[in-house]
Amino acid sequence: MRQFWKFTLASLTGTFLFVVLFSVFTAIGAVGLVGILAANMAKGSTPLVEKDSVMVYDLSTIISDSEVVPSPTDILFVGQRPGQLTLREAVVALRAAAEDDRITGLYLKGGSELGIGLASQTELRKAIEVFRDSGKPVIAYDVSWTEREYLMASAAQSVYMNPFGNLEMNGLYAEMMYQAEALSKLGVGVQVTRVGKYKSAVEPLLRNDMSPEERDQTQRLLRELWQSILESSAQPRPVTAQALQNIANNQGFLFGEEAKTQQLVDQIVYEDEVIAELRSHTNQSEDDLDDEEDFRQVSLQHYADMAEDTLTSRSSSNQIAVVYAEGQIVDGDGSSGFGGSQVIAGNQMAQQLRELRLDEEVKAVVLRVNSPGGSAIASEIILREVRLLQESGKPVIVSMGDVAASGGYWIASLADRIVAEPTTITGSIGVFSLFVNLEDLGGKVGVSWDGVKTSDLADIFTSTRPKTAKELTILQKSVDQIYDEFLARVVEGRELPAAKVAEIAQGRVWSGQAAKDLGLVDELGGLERAIEVAAEMSDLGEDWRLQEYPEGDEWNRFFASFFESARAERPDPLTAQLEKLKQDVKIIQQLNDPRGIYALLPYQIKFD
Repeated sequence: MRQFWKFTLASLTGTFLFVVLFSVFTAIGAVGLVGILAANMAKGSTPLVEKDSVMVYDLSTIISDSEVVPSPTDILFVGQRPGQLTLREAVVALRAAAEDDRITGLYLKGGSELGIGLASQTELRKAIEVFRDSGKPVIAYDVSWTEREYLMASAAQSVYMNPFGNLEMNGLYAEMMYQAEALSKLGVGVQVTRVGKYKSAVEPLLRNDMSPEERDQTQRLLRELWQSILESSAQPRPVTAQALQNIANNQGFLFGEEAKTQQLVDQIVYEDEVIAELRSHTNQSEDDLDDEEDFRQVSLQHYADMAEDTLTSRSSSNQIAVVYAEGQIVDGDGSSGFGGSQVIAGNQMAQQLRELRLDEEVKAVVLRVNSPGGSAIASEIILREVRLLQESGKPVIVSMGDVAASGGYWIASLADRIVAEPTTITGSIGVFSLFVNLEDLGGKVGVSWDGVKTSDLADIFTSTRPKTAKELTILQKSVDQIYDEFLARVVEGRELPAAKVAEIAQGRVWSGQAAKDLGLVDELGGLERAIEVAAEMSDLGEDWRLQEYPEGDEWNRFFASFFESARAERPDPLTAQLEKLKQDVKIIQQLNDPRGIYALLPYQIKFD
């Protein structure tokens, strides 16, 4: 009887929640139809900006490659919030504002944490430089500056800091968590097969410290990324990259007047003094101010929402398609799942590329890759469609984002041209397979397994016992075969000698600059440059328009607009560690290759 009431109450509760949610969605939906129509009419129109306005770019605004629109269930139950700007939207808005007579200046407002990846930051910073070169003032202010915030701020004519703030300039640090001993104590066995002495993705499960190869490649990568940050930060300032390195070695943090004395900032001021200067660019007196703002302004988000993208608004039957491949590569049709992260589903992406191949209006494809890799089979399925696109006479240009490594490089390898930023993380041409067994764990809690089979290898993929030497030999042969195929794709696509590819592969991670020097990348630049290359290679002149894929869901986009909160907040230390663990678990959940073979970057890249 107790069970009866338990299930009855659960059923009634579920029914009640369904009715409430259905009513909410129905009410919102009725209004939504009108809202969506209004939003679509507003999109592409001239921004509603008052004369003599300053554009405000909050540096904590989350900026991603593609539009991320979570479903209503993700928003309501998981708390996932929509991304607010894509990289192209932000770049287009800044370039348009540079030529807009109503915009008199740009304010870079420091935030709690920068909401953009390092390579994407390079392209956005170039757009800020375009604005600055138009002759309009660019002012940057924060209480305290981190290195990456300062990298963005240094593009301004005037960099300000609070008297009680500090400027961080202490270098980059990489740290990995190793779980071999913990897994052993739990009774979880781990076996791997891999190719590439630098293919260290599995090392955290096998070791308690860095291997010499992992230490070597990570140190080199950090050194190259750090050098790029130093050179870019110093370029417009009256300081040198070496001077910044000396600060990193000897001081780490500059306080107030120290930062001004060493010419990293121009003035030490309070926020109200910055606001007064911004107000001077709007020709306002204090009597002109309303209750909601300190000076006449328009946010980058608002301007981007309504700014006209000349590339997408062109009238032409010739289309250049930009396809966003963002996230871990997984097999099948794929779904990020309930509150899950973005993924590249092999079948789904292949279908998208197939449709573009069959569309006569599409003349070229820009594949924007921002992925650490994943399933080897899914990577090959996607690459097959890239090849078919080329055979149909449509050039394919790859634009690499923050990360385009391992499987991310696999799907890029045959492109007619590969464009990457100096700080893109790429390479990692290697393969591994991972097998976990729970035999000892089961023994600890009194669980055992038994069964029957028709042949010796019928249970080769069981997780209830370790693999035998014979089984590991068979599995290693499969990994070797996939690795050889990976190398062959790189040799063919990049037109490099097989011996050289074998030398620079081995699972080693490279910066975009190093990859360019090695021939793995053809040209340094961002997404806008890749689009230019696509137009050049398809001989379209100016007769083309841009279309981005995949196209977002209008209903989800409308619903998400009620909950927008796209700021990158710096979490407390405990939450930060839990979030890292959550991301590690999510990566494991997405390992779904049918053969258990992966081309995946050895670590996640996040700059704190």
